[in-house]
Amino acid sequence: MQQFMKQAFAVAFCSRVWAFGHPERTSSAVLQAGSKVSSNILGHGNARLRSRQGRNTRGSSLKGLFPYYHTSDELHEEATQLVERNGMASIRTVHEGDIAIDVVSVKTQQQVPSTNRIFLLFGEHSRELISPESGLHLLRVLCGSIPVPAGAPDVAGVLRNAEFALVLNANPRSRLKVEQGDWCLRANPNGVDLNRNWDIAWSGGGNSQLQSYPGSKPFSEPETRILKRLLMDFAPTTFLSVHSGTLGMYMPWAYDRKHLAHRNQQEMMNLLKEIDSVHCHCPWGAAGKEVGYDCPGTSVDWVFSHVNASYAFAWEIYVGEDEQGLRKRWEKKLQEGGQALLEGGAHLAHEHFHDMFHQHPSDFVHHKRRKEKTILSETEPAHGNQEHREWCLSHFNPTSQQKYEAAVENWSVAYLKMAARTTSLSMSSSQLPNKVHGAAQLARKT
Repeated sequence: MQQFMKQAFAVAFCSRVWAFGHPERTSSAVLQAGSKVSSNILGHGNARLRSRQGRNTRGSSLKGLFPYYHTSDELHEEATQLVERNGMASIRTVHEGDIAIDVVSVKTQQQVPSTNRIFLLFGEHSRELISPESGLHLLRVLCGSIPVPAGAPDVAGVLRNAEFALVLNANPRSRLKVEQGDWCLRANPNGVDLNRNWDIAWSGGGNSQLQSYPGSKPFSEPETRILKRLLMDFAPTTFLSVHSGTLGMYMPWAYDRKHLAHRNQQEMMNLLKEIDSVHCHCPWGAAGKEVGYDCPGTSVDWVFSHVNASYAFAWEIYVGEDEQGLRKRWEKKLQEGGQALLEGGAHLAHEHFHDMFHQHPSDFVHHKRRKEKTILSETEPAHGNQEHREWCLSHFNPTSQQKYEAAVENWSVAYLKMAARTTSLSMSSSQLPNKVHGAAQLARKT
């Protein structure tokens, strides 16, 4: 793990930056004073990591196998403790039926509106546990409970002109099942992939048994309807959806390889290129689908189109197999003409990159040919067979504490760099007031 910088300041104005979902919660009063953090929270614990070799994960819980991960309750409890120490927290809870998802904001108490409104969405796919963990690490950094990692921008400087809204647990009911050992579970309890249920280039039908099933209609699911309301209310200028299962950093459009996003296209491409060069060394650029592949709507495309966000991204932050092979193949592709293609406006779904994404499939860059293991992850029922379940666990998430800590630190710095860069871009944009006002008006009409 990288050496931390000495903390030069205390972030006294940290608001609550974290969001979670509790399917069992029935009251909006979700922050109760005096809550205590469970002694089982071991984000920096010294519990001995058992070797994965020969380990049988059948019936084993997340905490039993990996004590440095957090359960849903522990995420809530640690966030509560951070809020109590730092104060000035604000939280909004949106309910629908037995679903409750909270979005928590962090901002200074200055009266002028923030130049950049940053919405980060974690945990759309419940099996991608490292996504919310990286969000929790960002919370700790913003609240000053841990030193600012080396290479990160000045946190106080970012917060002078930006505010954050984080949804940490976007798929709360299925996450509880994953925590009990359903390692392959991607969809919500209705069998719908939440990141295929947004009303942008949506295409329905198909096999409802697939874990990538988009639902019977756009926003058929309570989780995506809640997220829609939160996004429309917040009217973000910057949006990021965080996933795992490969490494990649994408911008719109995810549904179409013929057209790139025109609004702030070059700024988004430059941002991805810059952050990739330090934090990922992986595919970056406009996503897109191969012609003829049925690809329903994603959150990143919907936010960019319907909320009129200036900058929208989807990042895949971890892969458990052949990470170095992925990076070497990507570097070779760039050297063989891929760099010029991307800078000239090509999608990652361009034929030049086909074999790259055949070897390392992405949730945002689709091709008709898919690796066998990835096909299984989409077609096999969530409970799967034992071998496949174990593959899912290690493919989507670090299963050693060293890799876990490296991932959450690396990506929390990348999130802050994205925030700093988009804030700088937003401050230089004369169109920001009209854009935010327009998004707010759209929210009121919806």
